Amino acid sequence: MPAKQQVTQVPITDSLRIIPLGGQEEVGRNMTVFEYGTDILLLDMGVQFPEEDMLGIDYIIPNIEYLRGKERNIRAVIFSHGHLDHIGAAPILLEKLGNPLIIGRPLTLALIKNRQEDSKKGTAKRLKTITIKNVNERFKFGKFSVSFFPVDHSIMDAVGVVISTPHGTVIHPGDWTFEKDPVGRRNVEYSHLARLPRPTILMLESLGSTSVHERVPERTMYRNLEHIINAAPGRVIIGTFSSQIERIKHVLEYAQSIGKKVALDGYSMKLNVETAKKLGYIKMKKDALIGIERIRDYPDRQLIVICTGAQGESNAVLSRIINGNHRFVHITKSDTIIFSSSVIPGNERTIQRLKDNMYRLSDNVIHSDIMDIHSSGHSTADDMVAVLKQIRPDYFLPVYANHYFLKEAEKLAVKEGFAKQNIFVLDNGSILEFVKGSPRLQPMKVPTDYVFVDGLGIGDISHVVLRDRQTLAGDGMVVIIVTVDRKTGDIVGDPDIISRGFVHMKTSKKLIDDTKKKVKLLLKDADPRSQANDNYIGNKVRDAVGQFLFSKTNRRPMILPVVIDV
Repeated sequence: MPAKQQVTQVPITDSLRIIPLGGQEEVGRNMTVFEYGTDILLLDMGVQFPEEDMLGIDYIIPNIEYLRGKERNIRAVIFSHGHLDHIGAAPILLEKLGNPLIIGRPLTLALIKNRQEDSKKGTAKRLKTITIKNVNERFKFGKFSVSFFPVDHSIMDAVGVVISTPHGTVIHPGDWTFEKDPVGRRNVEYSHLARLPRPTILMLESLGSTSVHERVPERTMYRNLEHIINAAPGRVIIGTFSSQIERIKHVLEYAQSIGKKVALDGYSMKLNVETAKKLGYIKMKKDALIGIERIRDYPDRQLIVICTGAQGESNAVLSRIINGNHRFVHITKSDTIIFSSSVIPGNERTIQRLKDNMYRLSDNVIHSDIMDIHSSGHSTADDMVAVLKQIRPDYFLPVYANHYFLKEAEKLAVKEGFAKQNIFVLDNGSILEFVKGSPRLQPMKVPTDYVFVDGLGIGDISHVVLRDRQTLAGDGMVVIIVTVDRKTGDIVGDPDIISRGFVHMKTSKKLIDDTKKKVKLLLKDADPRSQANDNYIGNKVRDAVGQFLFSKTNRRPMILPVVIDV
């Protein structure tokens, strides 16, 4: 199927436009534009974590080219919850868009401010914010009317959003799960959303569309965690996401109730817990939390360590503990290690190695393959069907997942009798327009190319640079330094060759010598007048040496000729 035409601007019309800038072809980078005439509302500004071949990239953010020149039309940015795939790009994108008004629940806004301060010290106070104090609140932003509804997710203060316009009512739960027996709060159900003004457009996060197993209830997970903590012969070390604040809260408060001390480790872990404590979401006595450096002051059976690194990141706390590089925590056979998280796709091998090393060090390793100690913050296929039946939308847009998840969500809806022509599986950059309730998919798309963040660089790493990094990682690099007499064009002395990641020079002396001879012969036979041109020499050496090395090794290293004139 041919690619749709890309445009950066679309004529303003009296219609509702829905334009995903990310989150439709990946897990992460979630950001959606809602446009009505000259009014724009944005939902979420998330990051996507790099794939294995994106060497050196820290993360990827949404492309906001479509919003260039429209900054004054942005009435507000709504944040559904505080996970990084929904707020992670905020410090970069908010500044680029002129710091528009941002809306969110207390914890969500606090986590955005923390991230803003980490990005640029002293800038969080410049953020213009409105706190959603109650989900029953309503706001008017230009021609948009916005209200909210509660959702279950693995972090506090997650909310769903209702965006009302004369051309349609959008229902967007953000990330969600369907907890049938919640701990400490009421059941969430969505049937009241079926009474919203028609036509209704349900944008449903669909990561669970292929999940056919029953989801582990959080009550079961908490009961199992409590049992392990009580039965542990020594210390308990829990590795989980720092964003799993609901889970961390439960462990902290349970530990306090049975007289155990908890040490937190990992910058984001400590910052998130401190933020939740300030907001009153976590209630702990002052002496119940101890610094990680104080764990030697207490008996092992009295200690719980909660740390980051559940995805096997090399510099994260759990990996440093397992690898013996942690200053204060050294694993013993009596320690119990709890691995309480899901596996992010692509990290399977890294996590498997981490588990192998855990088992070498401890006799008490617990993970979700052997016990229900992790409860997903996302729905199952059955949950999606239940929500579709409760809301009964006129139009269905599966969102926030890879394309195949979205197509499976479409199949679920069709199987339940939903009209296929009323389901839209959008790509990033698609423009879905509603005029008086009638949908129309535009033939063009807006730009959604990856914007890479690498250190302090934002968008300065192109696909060409990534390709060079992949070449260097694959077959290495050979630098060929040639000294040329500027007047005669003759080569002076022997070429110097440096190999990095291609061959070991000491053990490949013959190949290196043959390469030097090849370069000398190449330049000796060339037209002397042409050798006064550095570009000519460089290109000739690059092409010929590349072919020569491939014939000898069947590898294609990056060839970097350096020409020095004397």
